[in-house]
Amino acid sequence: MKGFVIAFVIAVLAGCGVETATTAATGAAIKAKEVEEAKKTQDRTRQKIDQTMDQMQQRSQQADDAAQR
Repeated sequence: MKGFVIAFVIAVLAGCGVETATTAATGAAIKAKEVEEAKKTQDRTRQKIDQTMDQMQQRSQQADDAAQR
């Protein structure tokens, strides 16, 4: 009977470890996905800023050209 109780306790404790490891792995996967999405958002934002800066430079150049005429 003692052996059964010890085996049961070991099995329960091992199960807790597996659950904890699974939870940690799931959490890490979620964080990795969040980081990837944040990088994509950052890239899109950079592209929009670059486009806006290009437009501003073009308008400035057009204004300079018009002023010189």
